Amino acid sequence: MFDVFLYPVSAILWFWHKVFGAFLSPGSGAAWVLSIAFLVFTLRLLLVKPALSALRAGRRTQALAPQMRKIQEKYGKDRQRMAKEIQKLHADNGSSPLGGCLPALVQLPVFLSLYWVLRDFTPGAQSNHVFDRAEVESFLNAGVFGAKLGNWLSQPAAELAASGTGHTPMFAVGIPLMLAAGLATFFSMRSSLHRQTSAAPQAAGIAKLMMYLAPLGMLVSGSFFPVPIGVLLYFLATNLWTLGQQHFLAKLLDREEAARVVVKPEVTAPRPGQKPRRG
Repeated sequence: MFDVFLYPVSAILWFWHKVFGAFLSPGSGAAWVLSIAFLVFTLRLLLVKPALSALRAGRRTQALAPQMRKIQEKYGKDRQRMAKEIQKLHADNGSSPLGGCLPALVQLPVFLSLYWVLRDFTPGAQSNHVFDRAEVESFLNAGVFGAKLGNWLSQPAAELAASGTGHTPMFAVGIPLMLAAGLATFFSMRSSLHRQTSAAPQAAGIAKLMMYLAPLGMLVSGSFFPVPIGVLLYFLATNLWTLGQQHFLAKLLDREEAARVVVKPEVTAPRPGQKPRRG
């Protein structure tokens, strides 16, 4: 289903591995770690435009919040009329209730493809899309401070030993990665919490709950499910990018909105009996 995305994503990872492998050893953990990070950065850079569109749509919806509240109060018992009036409000203002969702849906297949490309580096695999068997083995043998990129924290000790690692280095690397990714997620969600539309206070409540559940879910999944170190690196890189991108795009929209504000010159009426001045 995602093959149309998997091959281009794996090709970008392959490209960056060739770039960093030319300066570092191709089989080194550093070359693969940098390749994963720059794969994330490349894809997120390509998706900045839909992310900006989603943020603009959210701002437009937020500006309509007072009018939407009035419609909800007036037609609260008539769901059909209320939906029609809200739809008309969006149409009159050139916005859409789905404007913030559609760009996210466009990005979702790309993010899932990135995740699955990293997951598909498995022992015994003859290939991983554009990667051949030798490159798959290179990824699996690469490590960071003794933790192998293709292994996970909850893996049995015998399997870790067969891969040339153990629980001690895996936890020493994996836990800090999960904590750092979780913190980046928490701060990015917290910074966006105050931007929840006042028209949907229940959405703000859900976002506040998710602000704590998402980092916790990352710790649980990384500790008890087969999430390789390479995927944890992906989580860290994408969450750090999200934190920085959110701040940058919010500042950009703030400047756009400030530039649209037109200050009208104050018009002073002539005093009684005073002739108007002509320029």
